[in-house]
Amino acid sequence: MSGADNVVWLGSPAFPEAARSALADTRLRTNLRRATGTIRDKRLAVAAELEDWEELRETAAAVKRRTLRHLDHHLLRLEKAVTAAGGTVHWAADAAEANRIVTYLVKATGESEVVKVKSMATQEIGLNEALAEAGIRAYETDLAELIVQLGDDRPSHILVPAIHRGRSEIREIFLQQMGTWGRPAPEGLTDDPRDLAEAARLHLREKFLRAKVAVSGANFATADTGTVAVVESEGNGRMCLTLPETLITVMGIEKVLPSFADLEVFLQLLPRSSTGERMNPYTSLWTGVTKGDGPQDFHLVLLDNGRTATLADEVGRQALSCIRCSACLNVCPVYERTGGHAYGSVYPGPIGAVLTPQLVGVENAASLPFASTLCGACYDACPVKINIPEVLVHLRAEAVEAKRRDRLLPTTEALAMKAAGAVLASPRRLAAAQRLAALGGRLLARGGRIGALPGPFARWSATRDTPAPARESLRAWWRRTRTSVRDEGRTPAEGKDPR
Repeated sequence: MSGADNVVWLGSPAFPEAARSALADTRLRTNLRRATGTIRDKRLAVAAELEDWEELRETAAAVKRRTLRHLDHHLLRLEKAVTAAGGTVHWAADAAEANRIVTYLVKATGESEVVKVKSMATQEIGLNEALAEAGIRAYETDLAELIVQLGDDRPSHILVPAIHRGRSEIREIFLQQMGTWGRPAPEGLTDDPRDLAEAARLHLREKFLRAKVAVSGANFATADTGTVAVVESEGNGRMCLTLPETLITVMGIEKVLPSFADLEVFLQLLPRSSTGERMNPYTSLWTGVTKGDGPQDFHLVLLDNGRTATLADEVGRQALSCIRCSACLNVCPVYERTGGHAYGSVYPGPIGAVLTPQLVGVENAASLPFASTLCGACYDACPVKINIPEVLVHLRAEAVEAKRRDRLLPTTEALAMKAAGAVLASPRRLAAAQRLAALGGRLLARGGRIGALPGPFARWSATRDTPAPARESLRAWWRRTRTSVRDEGRTPAEGKDPR
């Protein structure tokens, strides 16, 4: 499998088609609205408690920009520090290489199962599927990831992968599937959140206690000390990171920070932006291997998988600053109505719309940069100040250019833009076009609104009300009224509108 195959779900329809199906699912929209609204309100409340919130965002953005400019230097420092602390560093150019490395390391232990900490990087490379092909079973231990795995589903949110599922659905999944993966759900299980959490706890406990190998991602790694950080809310990660004998961490190369002191900034921003908490209930930090304490064999797999290519784009590279907080998803009006599956990618929402096309090539995810209203809410919410609207516009231009290169004939959009350019370049042609539009609008209008537009314009009017054009353009009104107004010694703005 290539990196593109894993980041983008093969067989997924383009965003417009997938979104259309999602919009018809009222239960999905209800679940999304309730969950994102709750997280959004909590984030706003705890962020407002910090007087220096904006200064923290500026600092984090500056650290990320500086780190990306010298990424090679910091990665070599990280490798040296991890190695000195007793760990082993592996470099993976793409998803296939990362999967080969992890599979080899697990097989070397003689084990046939692993427990996993929630990890976007391992989802990105399709690690669970790669391990299954090698006869190794991976058990997700995060509650939401467990729900997704038991339901043979796909995650739809960076922070809450099962956000699209309601409590009754989760109960049915547990009752039907838990027994095939280990300890079955208790008889008489209800859909009370406490009962569901207890069922998951009992199901996972035996796996924690017998597992010899764990696989994790990483939120951050500090180049000066070789320290790796994972933050979480449930404690399952802490169990995976401390009980097994071997720990394998797969980390995107952009997660490195120059120094341990930088964690002070990011550990204030991340919990508030992601879960609306002042701090994460569990923050696990480890540096290499410590005799008699925790895993005695630590491997860090540094994953590229399109990141170096993204780094070469001066506008698009800011997407690599993402700390996976999901704040942009929770404020996005498009995500709230369509959910994560519509994006056809491991990375949904606004950040997915800019990150995925760069990791896999814009031609392989051409519809995603258009999956946005460009309202800017994502930019306002981002704790590291990624200008997502700017990157979206940049990628839209690349998508249009890629489409143009692949076609022998110009696209309808290109012809329309060329025609618009010709009209706008001539005042006379623009005035004629305005008169024609006003005339056509009056013929099509009913009650001040235009119904279905003809030809290719029908795609616009199918989902939007189109107001009828004014009977007279501003240009025509100005020309008709300026003489009489000037004669009266007033400016046109001071004169009365003769209409």
